[in-house]
Amino acid sequence: MERTTLDLWVGAFVIGGIVALAILAFKVGNLSSYNMAESYQLKAHFTNIGGLKTTASVRSAGVLVGRVTEVKLDTEHYEAEVIMSIDKRYQFPRDTLISILTSGLLGEQYIGLKPGADEEMLKNGEVIKQSRSAVVLEELIGQVIASKAEGVSK
Repeated sequence: MERTTLDLWVGAFVIGGIVALAILAFKVGNLSSYNMAESYQLKAHFTNIGGLKTTASVRSAGVLVGRVTEVKLDTEHYEAEVIMSIDKRYQFPRDTLISILTSGLLGEQYIGLKPGADEEMLKNGEVIKQSRSAVVLEELIGQVIASKAEGVSK
């Protein structure tokens, strides 16, 4: 009888561990629940999106307001087109600035929205005109090394 009780406790502990790992995987994978039923779509074009991925968060003033739903190449202008799903509770002016930001030095990339002052709001399917592309760490390091090399050769 003791062996059966011990096996039951071990099984419960293993199942609890698996559930905890699944929850952790969703949190780390940035797949936590986000209700896309009450949302609208916005688009933006960037010359470089760095490592931005679908399901990346869209934030304004640090508050989660949406998620990236699709990233594709616009073959007409050869720019990255990012499509986002924004919660209907949050409306943004037409002159909103959109940027690709990084949380921390080497953290995940996300979209940052900085509202403008226009009285007219963005509507479903509209393109945000003002965009700032991702800062790629490798390019910055390359520029620093090149400028140091120029300084040494003079």
